[in-house]
Amino acid sequence: MSGKPNAKPARPWFSSGPTAKRPGWSSQAIPHELLGRGIRAPEVVERFARGLRLTRELLQVPQDWRLVYVPGSDTGAVEAAMWSMLGERPVQVMAFENFGQVWATDLRDHLKLDPEILTAPWGRFPEVSKVDPAKDLVFPWNGTTSGVKAPEGDWIAADREGLVICDATSAAFAMPLPWDRLDVVTFSFQKALGGEAGLGVAALSPRAIERLDSYTPPRPIPKVLRLTNGKGFEPTLASGSMINTFSVWTIEDWIDGVEWGLSVGGLPALIARTEANAAALDAWVRRTGWIDYLAEDPGTRSTTSVCLKIVDPRVTALDEPARQALVTRMKALVEAEGAAFDIESHRNAPAGLRIWCGCTVDSADIEALTPWLDWAFATALTD
Repeated sequence: MSGKPNAKPARPWFSSGPTAKRPGWSSQAIPHELLGRGIRAPEVVERFARGLRLTRELLQVPQDWRLVYVPGSDTGAVEAAMWSMLGERPVQVMAFENFGQVWATDLRDHLKLDPEILTAPWGRFPEVSKVDPAKDLVFPWNGTTSGVKAPEGDWIAADREGLVICDATSAAFAMPLPWDRLDVVTFSFQKALGGEAGLGVAALSPRAIERLDSYTPPRPIPKVLRLTNGKGFEPTLASGSMINTFSVWTIEDWIDGVEWGLSVGGLPALIARTEANAAALDAWVRRTGWIDYLAEDPGTRSTTSVCLKIVDPRVTALDEPARQALVTRMKALVEAEGAAFDIESHRNAPAGLRIWCGCTVDSADIEALTPWLDWAFATALTD
């Protein structure tokens, strides 16, 4: 392609976090009445509680699970679960992308738990036959930095003895989750529904609550990660109370996103929107010779954080810094035109592109994006 495309995406935001705001979002839609109020004011606590109730409804969380807000986004939610629950029995961690590797490092170097690390090369999911139901397990459902997702959920034992802590931050609200095979499910506002950064949610099963009630870890737990009160799980956290001071604006913006999700048809509609976006991008990948998926197996290929590699021989012959420089040039070209923002792969992933296809993106914008990718690639090669 020599000339620039004629049409641009109406909303050129394809970042994998924070992700695009919902269609039609406006700051004027966010209630302002409680901004500046005390975080313990009854009206504020009720809004926080409403956010949890709506989240449960939209995500279809089982009624006997508890939902709590945690500072530090999804990272904080995963860390709170690991620091508060792990150590009673041996632990495994799946490290097939950047964040799984982070959890493995924290378990080994900071919690000193000597985890069994199940690894896989970039683009693949670990061998599920190695998962031991007698051990605790930590893993990302969707590898945001690798574009690889878990295959269904039947590889997790229904009669397991260990807890399963699932980092679902780029899977929640976009992919079905097998709640009966999970015990802790975490996610962040900034990926799930285009919310603001800084807060995460941990959904806790009855088995997870039982662990908090019966097990005291042999380590001090920082206040911002503490889910217990000295006697077990702190129940007020599931009723809108906060571990520390949270942003009222962030919660109101989250409520706005969840209410939008419910208004368009709930979880099935959000999954359908995500899959339509991924299908629109897939149609381009299939007809384009210079690009392919980083995820090798279609059965474990993400529909949200779609990671792509450049397979043109002129590029594969280059070393990694040169490939990264080409991607950086492509990113600069489309951003200068206002056609797309934040499409590069994660800084710790192989050089390539990463296109967010979650539910707050419109498929028409994915379709409008792809000619710009062709143009940027052709232009960057000749620069």
